[in-house]
Amino acid sequence: MTVVDELVAGLQDPHRHAGDPYPLYARLRAEAPVLWNDAGRYWVLSRHADVAAASADPDLFCSGRGILTFEIGAQYETPPTIMHTDPPTHTRYRKLVQPGFKPSVMRALEPAIRRRVRVLLDQVVTGEPVDIVTELTVPLPLQIISELLGIPEKEWPRFFEWSEATVPGATDWPEEKKAILRDEMAAYFLAAATERRRHTKGEDIISVLANVNVDGEALSDAELCMFLVQLLIAGNETTRNMLSGGLLALADDPAQWRRLDRDRALVPLAIEEMLRWTTPVIYFMRTATRETTVRGQQIKAGDAVVLLYASANRDEDEFGPTADRFDVGREPNHHLAFGFGAHFCVGAALARLEGRVLMEELLDRSDGVERAGPVERTASEVIAGVRHAPMVVRAR
Repeated sequence: MTVVDELVAGLQDPHRHAGDPYPLYARLRAEAPVLWNDAGRYWVLSRHADVAAASADPDLFCSGRGILTFEIGAQYETPPTIMHTDPPTHTRYRKLVQPGFKPSVMRALEPAIRRRVRVLLDQVVTGEPVDIVTELTVPLPLQIISELLGIPEKEWPRFFEWSEATVPGATDWPEEKKAILRDEMAAYFLAAATERRRHTKGEDIISVLANVNVDGEALSDAELCMFLVQLLIAGNETTRNMLSGGLLALADDPAQWRRLDRDRALVPLAIEEMLRWTTPVIYFMRTATRETTVRGQQIKAGDAVVLLYASANRDEDEFGPTADRFDVGREPNHHLAFGFGAHFCVGAALARLEGRVLMEELLDRSDGVERAGPVERTASEVIAGVRHAPMVVRAR
């Protein structure tokens, strides 16, 4: 089977590679780093340098014509997410939410994150199997994004359902059920924003967005939904799957846990390595706005181009001969898990903070983690998700 055939088969059936598509990605980088998928009608860039360069040039590789392959040819009256916009519109939108994630806000959040982490870990019985996803990595980021949005924390199970219904391939629920949940989510956020406009001038993100003016005009209902849905999804999916996959990597390589235990200064580097290793967002798509050439391949104006982050983050040219190893002390680590350029994830600092606090607390109370059963992954071609991961947290 050619690398093209293998790629197409893998995209059509994410379970084909049993959670390990990286040998295929290595073949892509070696045999066809700029590959045309005739069945899907898009190019695939799999090398770090090419993905980073395309990400840094939104004038040439735009987001406004869709960011997922099923959107090729789609047209929107209003952008479904901020990610579907390009500068200068994207720049203006980003400035509206950026204050909610500035360093001072993140520093102020740390005590609350640490309290929540401790409560969740107190419920994890050491020495006994526990699903680390349902008990820890799902609730933590949803509780934190609830606080940022100014929504009651007890609502997080509903937010989880809404998030799962929005991410392509995250569940096997019927489309009718997912549509109902998405409509429920939009109605909830609009009602919350309307209430903030009438009675509240708080500092939570919903209050800020509900009352902001852009060039003298308030955000429309569609724009409010766009912001709030993306903040909910992006605020939990990346963190959840980075933590789940990172803990699995530590379970598979106990020596890395011991390194962290001996040298806690490595924890921030370990979080970056978890992000590189798991690459929670597998790819996003761009569209070429004019003819260009990448590695000798002619890309025409209007061609769709997939930026395969999951491959770029294992590229030997960028990460050297240890690119296929999990290394908590890796430095430098120019991974693309948060994207690159104009679309660099606005919540990156929050994800890093949650990861650091969780690892610090785990290291204080545990002697390591180990697998306790089969891992169930999502069938999404977009998100490298972990549904269930039975693990044992060993007591000190």
